Amino acid sequence: MQVEEGNHYLMSQEELENRIATLTGGRAAEELIFHSASTGASNDIEQATKLARAMITRYGMSEGFDMVALETVNNQYLGGDTSLACSAETAAEIDKQVVSLVKKQHEKAAKILEENQDKLHELSKYLYEKETITGDEFMEILNR
Repeated sequence: MQVEEGNHYLMSQEELENRIATLTGGRAAEELIFHSASTGASNDIEQATKLARAMITRYGMSEGFDMVALETVNNQYLGGDTSLACSAETAAEIDKQVVSLVKKQHEKAAKILEENQDKLHELSKYLYEKETITGDEFMEILNR
């Protein structure tokens, strides 16, 4: 469940990793329950990948690259396209780290869902019957 926390500008590495795990949770649930994947998670996959790439290239959250800016944001207020400022070899390493980070968080989401599969089914049943759920209702079911 994703809930906006107002104007939250500074996020820790742990918070960003948890955000990626959350974004991969829909696909992880499909894989757990249906043993398949659909196109439904495409936007979440895109967001998770962008966030992982930013962590590595712009936020200094990679042990290998430390605090080196490898990507710059152009036209921040006009769409915010980015461009890499590194060699092809470094770009290839960035890609490997992005894949590794997203994969690790996807595995984390899958483990959480597998360990709480009964709650997943209970929440799914609730949503099937009522179509929407509030944060309080979600937490009540989760904490039963």
